[in-house]
Order: sequence, then C-alpha cells, then structure tokens
Amino acid sequence: MFGYEQLRPGQEAAIQALLEGHDTLAIMPTGSGKSLIYQAASQMIEGPTIVVSPLIALQRDQVEAIEARDLGRAAWLNSTLGEAARQAVFELLARHELEFLFLAPEQFDNEETLQQLQKARPALFVVDEAHCISEWGHDFRPDYLRLGAVNDALGHPRILALTATAALPVREEIMQRLNMHEPRTIVQGLDRPNIWLGVETFQDEAEKQRALVEHVLKAEKPGIIYTATHKHAEELAKALNKEYIKIKAYHAGLKDKEREQIQQAFMQNELEVIVATIAFGMGVDKADVRFVYHYDISDSVDAYYQEIGRAGRDGKPARAILFYYPRDLDLQRFLASSAHLHSNEVQRIVSAVQAYGRPVAPKVLQKELKLAESRIAQIITRLAAEQVIELLPSGEVAPGQQRQPLRDVARDVVETQENHRQLEHSRVAMIQGYAETLDCRRGYLLNYFGQPFEGRCGNCDNCQDGNARDEQNEYQPFPLNSRVAHPEWGEGQIMRYENDKITVLFDKVGYKMLSRNIVAEKDLLRPVQDT
Repeated sequence: MFGYEQLRPGQEAAIQALLEGHDTLAIMPTGSGKSLIYQAASQMIEGPTIVVSPLIALQRDQVEAIEARDLGRAAWLNSTLGEAARQAVFELLARHELEFLFLAPEQFDNEETLQQLQKARPALFVVDEAHCISEWGHDFRPDYLRLGAVNDALGHPRILALTATAALPVREEIMQRLNMHEPRTIVQGLDRPNIWLGVETFQDEAEKQRALVEHVLKAEKPGIIYTATHKHAEELAKALNKEYIKIKAYHAGLKDKEREQIQQAFMQNELEVIVATIAFGMGVDKADVRFVYHYDISDSVDAYYQEIGRAGRDGKPARAILFYYPRDLDLQRFLASSAHLHSNEVQRIVSAVQAYGRPVAPKVLQKELKLAESRIAQIITRLAAEQVIELLPSGEVAPGQQRQPLRDVARDVVETQENHRQLEHSRVAMIQGYAETLDCRRGYLLNYFGQPFEGRCGNCDNCQDGNARDEQNEYQPFPLNSRVAHPEWGEGQIMRYENDKITVLFDKVGYKMLSRNIVAEKDLLRPVQDT
C-alpha cells in the first residue's frame, strides 16, 4: 500500500479504528510513519482531510510527500500565502478537487477559513503534535485549545490525534480537550533499544562543561546538545568551536532566517553538532544523529524522552547522556511553583468577558486587565473546562453557563490550578528520579509512559555497571498499570516498583513515591475494580 509492502502494527490498528468510526489517538515515535495513517485512511473515507500542523516546514514536507505518492491533491494555508493564493485554495475545496489541506491552528483566527471548511464537509480532522494541546505536554501551545471547538463546528469529522510521546495525563487531556468520541488509543514502539542511556553527575558547572567537551570530542557525529538557556547554548558553541568542532548555537533569540540556515546546515551535514534550546527539534527528522546530550536537565521525563528520541532513527547505535548537576533542578522547581492563580484574577476575567457580551480575543483581555499572556491562557483554560466561558473556533471567548456565584467559580478554578501545580512538582520529581535511579534507566522511562518493562535492558549505564536489579521475581502487591485508591490522594495507577518504593500516578496530585512497607503496614492502597 502506497509503496509499503506491509503496514506496521500501530499503523494498521489506527487505520482500522478510524474506518470503524472511532476518534483515534496514535502514539508512535517520530519516523515510524504516523502520517501514513491519515494518508491511507483518507483513501477509504469520502471527503477531504484537514491536517492541523504547527510548523510551515512540516506542512511543506507533507504536501510534497503526498504528491510524490500520487495520493491526491494537497495544499497548505499559512502566513506565507497572499490573499489570491488563499482564495485559490478555497476554490479547490469548493470544487471538491482538494484531498488534503494543511494549516496551523492560528489560521482559524480568520472566520472565512472555518466557513470554507464547513462547506467542504471534511471526513477526517488530523491534529499533528497533539501533545501541544496539553498543559502537561512539554510544548503547550494555547492556540491548540480551540481545536475541539473547531472540529465540533465542522460537524465532528473523525479525529486522528498524533504524537510521538504522551504520558497518561497528557493522553487524557488530549482526548478531553479535542472532545473525542469513543476514542481508541494506539501506543506503538515507544522503546528505542538502540539508544544507550546514561547519566553523569557533577558538583559544579565548570566540571560539567569540561566533561561535555571531552565527550563531544570523542563521540561519533553528528549530534545534538540541549541546554536550558540561550547563554549556555552560546557558551558551549564557543568552547567547542575552539576545539575545531563544526558547531552552531540555535535558540529563540536568533532571527527566523538565521535559525533556518543553521537547521539546514545541520541537516546537510555542514555542521557536526548543533547546541540548542528546546526551540530546536519539532519536525527535524535526521536519521543519522549519533548522540543527544543534555547539558541541562529537562523539565520533565516527557520532554527528555521526546528529545533523546531524535537520536538513532536509522536503527544504528546511538547515545543519550544527561549531564546532571543537582542544582539545575532549582530552576525547574521554581517554575513549577510559579503557577499560582488568585481568585480576584479569575473573577476579573469572567466579569470582563460578561461585560463585553460578545466574543472577545484573549489579547484584548490581556491588554485591558494587564495580565501576562500565559496567565490569561491558564485561566481561560480552567474557565472553559468549567463551561463558565466558551472557547470559540476563532480563538475568541464568550460567556458560557455560570451555574454558581462568581466567588464559587473562582474558588473551584483556583483549586483546580493548585492540583495542576502539584502535578508539575511531581513531574520535576520524576525527572530527578531518572537522573538518580540505580536501576535500569530504560525501564524507568518506559514505566513512566505506562509501558510494562521489568528486568534489565543491558544498554544503559546502570545495567552495564551491574547496579540494576532484576525485579521480575520480586513480590508486587498490585499489578503494574492497575488502579488503586489512597485515603488522601484519591485514585491512581501503579506505574513502577523500585527498591522499597512504589510509584503511583494519582489523578489529582500526580506522581507519588510510597514506601512499600508503609503501604502494607497502614493499608494505604486498595485495588479499584474497573467499572
């Protein structure tokens, strides 16, 4: 089919779910053929396929791939098109001559876009990089929040949500915020056994930088170094340039054209190494990356696993090393603590939306109320979940159904945000746990994503050093991934056993590590029967 002798298991399962009429969430590594799912399904479903994709470069690549396989006519709508070109795309849609349309979520700012898509009656609504809709995701984009309303306005064509990695809370948010009906979740191939995993721990910054330079000098190339700040990216690029490494820094402080030139130079092997902030990576599909080094610790296991997944996509051996300086976690803890909301902020936003009496853009509220964009997005997200305001396809907001006094609404929103803040703290604790574990690192990562893995992988530092224990025969009071309840923290899911610890992902307070002995002595967990 389409130049492939055989579909991979995850592809086939996702296509089948769509053909049976189910909204579908497919979690598969980059380079595993996620795009083939909607390309194949579209051939068997009547009507055009709409693909929401965040980057223009990704849209262009997909249009070229579709046309190369002769799957139908494809086009994109983005900021590079003039008005005449936009109208030409709409005319193709109106004449039913367009099978695939790619666009970024901000294109729905233009009311005409939604009107034209409604007339076209799309059969499939694809959300690429779907983790961007989740605040738990490592690349949250507020523009994605409107996509559930957009799809409903289109008559709710079948949804296909695609992402490379998604922990259980991210999956839940994706399905909830896209208003997915009877969703099927397909998880395939999260394990990347060809990537060697390691952590090196340091007690000062200078020692860490020297070690990284030595590793890069000895490593097979090309490779990627991730940092948390522009400053570190520039410093490391300068230090490695002195060692005659062909390297450039890549970060959001550079102009768009300069970033694109650096990315192209790396893709074409004109650079051996790129040292980058998280601004680099989405849509980068370079198969022969031999190492991904993290000079600074990521803010979550989600982000870390997504980033190291850019190594070894050709299936050949690759290395992922975290250069761990425990004080680096101070920044992540501070960021996790800074998400407090105040009742008066919530009340001011609700009152402002109601006072307008018509749809209003968040940027207008931001200017009027003098609140940060991220603050406005947080509160709007919470209020939309409570149905106090309605998030429209255009990205504007309108009054919703206020069933209780404003003070009570604000209290509920602040409480929900506090739960979210606890979740963020628990994610920092989990990436710290990865850095400090003495057990199999691959098992730690896969358990985090809800994938059973016990024993030793043989391809991480702990397994090779003989530190990792074989837990296959250890007593486990609750099966992995089973549901349990705690008297204070409510229901959750068993994620991992390590030494005397049980890791549970609780629905409301996130990840908690509990002593196995104390759980038994005080009867803190009880099984929850599936209903």
